Amino acid sequence: MLISPAFAQSAGAGDLGQWTGLLPIVLMFVLLYFMLIRPQMKRAKEHKAMTEALQKGDEVITSGGVLGRITKAGDAYVTLEVAAGVEVSVQKGAIQTLLPKGTLKSI
Repeated sequence: MLISPAFAQSAGAGDLGQWTGLLPIVLMFVLLYFMLIRPQMKRAKEHKAMTEALQKGDEVITSGGVLGRITKAGDAYVTLEVAAGVEVSVQKGAIQTLLPKGTLKSI
């Protein structure tokens, strides 16, 4: 015999070894999806819903830390009253947090 039976049988086990080498990469991708990608998509979806629901009279905080009350709400921009008679226009995407009513009076 030219090929020993033990050597011929070990060739089939080599295919399984190649797939087990790929398993850690697949598991890392699944882990990253559930720990990073999915929560970020959820946060973006909640922020989009919040910015679409903004209306006149809402009290908000911008991403720059400016507190104000919405006086005008358009498609892409809102106008905030930051002090008596002082209004600032900001993009809707810059609105970070929607505050409960009456928060500005208590500050």
